[in-house]
Amino acid sequence: MNYRVLGKSGIAVSELCLGTMTFGNTTNEQDSIEMVHRFLDRGGNFIDTADVYVSGVSEEIVGKAIRERRSDVILATKVRFPTGNNVNHVGLSRKHILDGVEASLRRLGTDYIDLYQMHVWDQITPIEETLRTLDDLVTSGKVRYIGCSNFLAYQLMKSLSISDFNRYARFISIQPQYSLVCRTMDREVLPLCLEENVGVIPWAPLGGGFLTGRYVRGQEPTEGRLASKTGESRWEIRNTEKNFRILDELISVAHETDKTPAQVALNWLIHKPGITSPIFGARTLEQFEENMGAVDWKLDDSLWQRLDDVSALEYEYPTRFIDKFSRKV
Repeated sequence: MNYRVLGKSGIAVSELCLGTMTFGNTTNEQDSIEMVHRFLDRGGNFIDTADVYVSGVSEEIVGKAIRERRSDVILATKVRFPTGNNVNHVGLSRKHILDGVEASLRRLGTDYIDLYQMHVWDQITPIEETLRTLDDLVTSGKVRYIGCSNFLAYQLMKSLSISDFNRYARFISIQPQYSLVCRTMDREVLPLCLEENVGVIPWAPLGGGFLTGRYVRGQEPTEGRLASKTGESRWEIRNTEKNFRILDELISVAHETDKTPAQVALNWLIHKPGITSPIFGARTLEQFEENMGAVDWKLDDSLWQRLDDVSALEYEYPTRFIDKFSRKV
């Protein structure tokens, strides 16, 4: 397992991050804990959860799994989504963040969170209030670093600017959706992260299962995440001709490398410039083992480029226009 520095910080994280959204849901507690232990034993140190995953059960299981190895783990969780029926049990207000961090610390069985992330932008709470509250948490020691998730480029840049102006702790990372079949970050967010040295820890690196190679044209799935009628990985979003062209190329590269499509998709992402640590999840220990096969090797440059080319966004305005008139010395 290799390691990367997480954004503009002093901490190193493993090149894969273990996601725990399935813990206590499709993955029982015993297998979840076994998964965490195998991950740590193989050099992984980065674990991601959230207060709303299985209504907090995921955090509880993670806490049990890392209790004897807490100092070895870079532990990330999130706040923002509803945790109750009260009107103030949601958002990024000072109240909800302070209530949320105490509840997460209790469930995780720890007295600090390494990376506390804003799950999505809050249109009601002034970002100044949110950032001041987060800075207070860092100063108190309950939170070591802060990050965001699912922010637009302007929202991230606005947050960084306010933090810098007020000398608050700044976001060291962003957690966006990013994969071979979802590269919209390439337009503005990824260049911004490279410019501002913000770590990128993508979720859904396998497109919600689409990039495992189990799906074929014209056959809508009846189970799994792609069969859902909601969410970013539902069939109506993934079922495009371009996505199946990407999948065809992925399967071809997998055959040439004697790897599985999932392993190749993750390996492409691990070596994408600007990407720090993709977050992979697994329902079963078998899936976990397959995904862990994405590390300790590297795609040949020509094979990596084939995948990058087939999945690239259209060359569009304003990038096309800016490139045309770029100054060269």
